Amino acid sequence: MSVRQTVPELMGENDVVDLLVRQHALIHDLFDEVENAPADKRAEPFRRLVRLLAVHETAEEEIVHPYARRVIDGGEAVVEDRLAEENEAKRLLTRMEKAGVDDPRFPADLATLRAAVTAHARAEERYEFAHLRAETSEAERRAMAAGVKAAEALAPTHPHAGVESATKNLLVGTPIAIMDRVRDVIRDVMGKKS
Repeated sequence: MSVRQTVPELMGENDVVDLLVRQHALIHDLFDEVENAPADKRAEPFRRLVRLLAVHETAEEEIVHPYARRVIDGGEAVVEDRLAEENEAKRLLTRMEKAGVDDPRFPADLATLRAAVTAHARAEERYEFAHLRAETSEAERRAMAAGVKAAEALAPTHPHAGVESATKNLLVGTPIAIMDRVRDVIRDVMGKKS
């Protein structure tokens, strides 16, 4: 899987539900790629997985969840459950990223993370996305897809637990995103020099 395929803001889907479900499939594929990579080749696909999870969740928090709160029946409770799941996954992902792919706990943590992310994606698709598709027009879903892509283009590229609301993402997300992206560039440049 190429890096370009896992850059969500470049994806072609124009319906927000289709876009997010496609990203869920990419996340599933990246978990496979990390799990199947030899130990000395896990870092790069894991880095792509971290980035995709981070930008995907940020965009959902900024665009999709606030809309779902308003338009779906019981939206407040549905979104609060998804945010709790996201926060828990971000905490584990942050710990894993800090420890690195060579950490002896990495395989077990990856399995735990995968199970949590998979359950979260299923819950979103069943309790949030299906209702969004039923309760919104094609034009609304197209507008949300454009908003999600824009949010992903500006989102932090690493998980930041505790920043699960649209307001927090807007207030602290942009400076964090800039710092993340600068750190990514520096890491990439330093990696090429070694």
